[in-house]
This record gives sequence, structure tokens and C-alpha cells, in this order.
Amino acid sequence: MTETETSRSCTEEFDAPPLRRLRYFHGQMLGARDFQREQDYHREKLKLRMRCLLGYGVVCGLYVEPAPGDEDDCPSATGEETPPAERSESDAESRHTRRRAKVTISPGLAVDCEGNEVVVRGGCAIDLWKALPPHERDTDTVWIGIEYAERPVEPTRAVYNDACADTSDCEFGWTEECYTVRVTGCEPPADERCDTCCSACEHKVLWLARIDCVDWYEPVRRHQIHMNVRRPFGRHVPTVITGINWIHGHTYTIDEAKALLGTQDEDGGLVVRFSSGVRTDTLRPGVVELQVIEGGSGRNASTWYMGGRFADPDIGPDPETDGECDEFTEQFRYRQTTRETLQDGDRLLITVRAAFLLDRCCRPVDGTHVGGRVPTIDDHNTRSDAAHGGCDLPPSGIGPWTSGTGAGGDVFESWFFVKER
Repeated sequence: MTETETSRSCTEEFDAPPLRRLRYFHGQMLGARDFQREQDYHREKLKLRMRCLLGYGVVCGLYVEPAPGDEDDCPSATGEETPPAERSESDAESRHTRRRAKVTISPGLAVDCEGNEVVVRGGCAIDLWKALPPHERDTDTVWIGIEYAERPVEPTRAVYNDACADTSDCEFGWTEECYTVRVTGCEPPADERCDTCCSACEHKVLWLARIDCVDWYEPVRRHQIHMNVRRPFGRHVPTVITGINWIHGHTYTIDEAKALLGTQDEDGGLVVRFSSGVRTDTLRPGVVELQVIEGGSGRNASTWYMGGRFADPDIGPDPETDGECDEFTEQFRYRQTTRETLQDGDRLLITVRAAFLLDRCCRPVDGTHVGGRVPTIDDHNTRSDAAHGGCDLPPSGIGPWTSGTGAGGDVFESWFFVKER
């Protein structure tokens, strides 16, 4: 598709209302409808500028945490509220029959996909059972999010009656911008648009967390809450490296290094996993590089490069698809192809040139290995010497760590050491 065709396609699908502003003139008769349309003009301009220039997602705060108490003061979608009489009966229930699965949402700011600013000024607690729609309560996994809402406030009696109205009831004089908490037992659809400016917005709820293994009669624990489902603020969500099958900076024995590199095992190799699909045609020779820095007890010797290739069957040609290969992959395996072996005191430097790896939207993978914190794919493959002090969470406050700084591209670097047993 040429640049002209791309521009034409964007123009044809552009989702924006007509922008008409009020034109004043002497002797003009203005009514409530005119002032309302003037408000709409300025609001639509702000929303258009927000979503097209900056994007949408969670700006700050809005962390989901276990609730310390039993209060439920969030505006939920169901609108259920426990009457005082039932509340006293509920307090009298035994501990094992009372529904206690509750979480809190901390104060924060977000922007939805239409450009509306969603402000949560004070923290609030939400009862997951009450907020969950009745027909979705047969699940132990729920998603929680917030959605922009409005409500009329401050009723005022009009000075002049409306000639078209039957009564002279009070009218609400103000509109308060607020939010609604949404809880669902169905996995929300992902926003797969490459350009969030031109195309229409379909899913207006900003999902904040997924909660697993919910027991309605037990408090929610911190390890059950996964906040990596939330969208960071921006025009697009970059593809990042989410896991590797070796421990960064760890010391392996020579045999362990051989098994890890697939020196003698065709099923072995270094595995790198991504947050979303990466184009397989960008996994070319030179993108991954293995460099051995020789060590030892004396003076360090030379540096040499270890040969290797991509070993995943869905990256190379597939005989079942007439020699074609899958267009995208969410991980690759890179295996050593030469006979050289690592020696005592060596260091293996692993380089992945992420700027050359493109995702589904043809954007480069955000590959900066910030702090060497990308976790291992195997949860059981942990060592005490791999622990890092200081920062437990990335700057976003949402774990686990991944690669990337938000700028995109760059180089993913990692290494491990070799020591004789």
C-alpha cells in the first residue's frame, strides 16, 4: 500500500463528529441548545486532540490491591446497595458464609479510547460478587476496570417554564463527570488496532487487573491480582520481551551451558518470548549474536563469535504448508550450530537487535534490557544469586519486569558466566 493509499484509507475511516462552532452576531437569539452545542464542540476538540496526539490508557495510579476492610463505596455497574437492615443481618453472618472477596482501586487518572479523562479522586473498595453480573458468577477468574460516566447533579427550578413541557419540574443544572467500576467473568477483547486515531473505538472500559482463583468467602490475596493486563498511556502498546530461558548474570557449569545452548541437543537452545506476535520474516541471520569473552585465572584472552541459527519449526519453511512459514511468532529458539565449547571462566554475551524485529503493526520491538530484570520463562528456574536488590517493580509499578523504555527498538543484551564444577 502506497503512502497515498494509506492516507486515503485513514481519511475514509476517520471517526470524528462534524466540528461546528457557534458564530455570534448582533441581535442573535440563543437558547439552551446553542450553548450545549458550543460545549460539545470544545469537548470533542479536546477528546480528538487527546486520543490522536497522545493516545489513551492509564496515566497514573489506579492500582488494584486487596481490600483491608469490608466497605463497598465504589459506583458499580449493577447499582446494588445493601440496605441498612440487610447490612446488620450480614454483619451477623458467620465468618465462613460471608462473601469477603473485595479489592480496592487507588486514586489515579486514565484516558479512555474516546479521549475522555477518567479521574478517581479517592480510593474505593469494590465487592466483586456484587459488581459481577449475575449470569457471570460461575467463574473464579474476574477482570476489573473502570469506565467513563456522567450524571446530572444540583437540581434547579427554571425561572421560565418551557412551553413544550407538561410540568415545571426542576432541571439539573450541572453534569458531573464520574466513573463506573466494571467487573466481568469473561475475558475482555484486546484492542488490536494499529492506529487508534483514525478508526472507531469499540471497547470503552479501561481494564485494570485480572484476579485469579477467586474464593468469594475468602479475602483476595496480593498474588492473585495481575495488573499487567492494563494498557499504559500512549498511542500504541509496544511489543516487549517478557521472558528468557536463562538467568541473566548467572554462573552455569560447562554441561549446563551446553544444554542451554543446544550444543549437543537439537531440542535445546536459547528461548526469547515476546508479549505479542513478531514477524518471522524479520528473524534473519545477524539479528541474534553470541559472543564469547574468554576468561580464566590469568590474563583474559580473545573474543570470538559462536555460530547459531533459529531452530523453531514455525520460523523456517514448513513442508506441510508448501515451504511457507507462519507469519508471526511469540517466541524464538536460537541454537548453537558450531562445535566450539565454552571453557572455565568464559562469559557468553547474548545480543538481540530488537530494532530489526517488527511486530504486527510493523513497529520495532522495544528491547532495552532495563536493569537486567527480564524474568525467566520457567518459574522454577530461579536462583538466589539472580535476585536484585533495590527496585522490586519497574517504574510503571506493574510487574513482572519486561524489556523496553517506551522508545522502541534498541538492543537487548544479556550474559551469563561459565565455571567448571
